[in-house]
Amino acid sequence: MKKTFWTIVTILLLGSILPSNAQPGYTPSEEIIESQQKFREYKLGIFIHWGIYSMLGQGEWVMHNQDIHYQEYPKLADGFYPVNFNAKEWVSAIKDSGAKYICITTRHHDGFSMFDTECSDYNIVDSTPYGKDIIAEIAKECKEQGIALHFYYSTLDWGRLDYPRGRTGLGTGRPAQIDENTYFDFMKGQLTELLTKYGDIGCIWFDGHWDHDQDTVEYYWRYDQIYPLIHQLQPGCLIGNNHHLNPIEGENIQIFERDIPGENTAGWHEGQVSTLPLETCQTMNRSWGYRIKDQDYKSINQIIKYLVSTAGRDANLLLNVGPQPDGRIPATALERLSALGDWMEANGETIYGTRSTLVPPQSWGVITHKDNKMWLHIFPEDLAKAKVGKTLYVPYSTDRKVKDTEIFSSKEKLSHKQYKEGIFITLPEIPSDCADFIIEINFK
Repeated sequence: MKKTFWTIVTILLLGSILPSNAQPGYTPSEEIIESQQKFREYKLGIFIHWGIYSMLGQGEWVMHNQDIHYQEYPKLADGFYPVNFNAKEWVSAIKDSGAKYICITTRHHDGFSMFDTECSDYNIVDSTPYGKDIIAEIAKECKEQGIALHFYYSTLDWGRLDYPRGRTGLGTGRPAQIDENTYFDFMKGQLTELLTKYGDIGCIWFDGHWDHDQDTVEYYWRYDQIYPLIHQLQPGCLIGNNHHLNPIEGENIQIFERDIPGENTAGWHEGQVSTLPLETCQTMNRSWGYRIKDQDYKSINQIIKYLVSTAGRDANLLLNVGPQPDGRIPATALERLSALGDWMEANGETIYGTRSTLVPPQSWGVITHKDNKMWLHIFPEDLAKAKVGKTLYVPYSTDRKVKDTEIFSSKEKLSHKQYKEGIFITLPEIPSDCADFIIEINFK
């Protein structure tokens, strides 16, 4: 093991923090409020799940799912050599998709670090023949191309002996923890590195809280120490936690896994939709990490509808890709990114920087707005099911007068009537094969 220099730093920084499972008395700084506003405007980000698990082609949970012994699994690192990894190509493809930020796994539940860390030799620089810090390369390229960078970080670890056992990874043969204090020192040391070595980081995206959701006594995750550390090291860095609960004090965004806020179709989310900036993370196929047999990719129309539906609930979409072990993004994923970029280039005005607080989602679609414009995003399949007919009712009661209504793509004017109860628009013929038919309402 390397000497944990950063552990000493974090202990000095956190000596006066009171014990709690939140950041007590937290008030967001001006920097956080500014970051939250920027985050709300992004609307689209790309999630990257990549690690030594990709070599087995069975997803990021393969160590747990296949009960791989905790002393055998690390041997994968001996053969990890992503010869085709190219940070510029990755970031360029993501930028061309219309995404404004990247969230990449720095350490997943298997415990392998994808960055150069002094806290452990179990990382891409010291344990693989590749020997390069891919997080540093991604960070450099994101800065050059103007893409915000967020870091995923697992709070659980299936391999370390000092991680307090939860409900996952029990078949790996790992004995009970020796001293959980050393585990939290390790985490704080790594977080310090991530926030001091790679430039401005937009968000730390935690995952793993649910590993102790069956404990008889609430587990002490030491967020009262971890969250202030992050805000001290980078005052504008947002904190999100994929715990499926109501936000904990000190968090700055709320995350919904595989769910559009308020729907809970996955059945995991136990809390409510908060007033914090919102984010939905979703896979492009069925898997987060690379799974060689998973070719069940969502169509571009499905992805567009999911993006628009998320924006129509005032949230961002964090769309996932799982790179191959050789370092390439799968060809089908690249095709979807390119097609999404084409759609965003034509229609991004109705998504970027918009809000969706004036009118709730409707049976036929959703509504976004900005300044003196409102956009009706009509999903043809939903419109048919709603049996709307030739006149669309928009339940928006306002003193603002409608100037005109038009088809967004062609600027063809549409007939409308405005009453106290809302706005009525005569619908044109809507192609059944389009993902999202957009009507623009301009107010005087």
